[in-house]
Amino acid sequence: MVYITSWDEFVERSVQLFRADPESCLKFKTDQAQDAKKMEKLNNIFFTLMARGPDADVSEVAGKEQLEAQPAKRGRGRKQ
Repeated sequence: MVYITSWDEFVERSVQLFRADPESCLKFKTDQAQDAKKMEKLNNIFFTLMARGPDADVSEVAGKEQLEAQPAKRGRGRKQ
């Protein structure tokens, strides 16, 4: 079995494969903890594809790190 060593290539090829044949799979092998954190964004991409269909635009899918980077909105409500 051939492992893909580049994360970006793995994401691109796995999305292409999911659109063509959702029953197939690819494997990515790493020993880096930071690569494991990237799995959350990839899972969000696959959730989007499963919910909206294989032709959905995945460019707007945000990972947790992007959501946390946005400033918190302050309302005009009562102070607590």
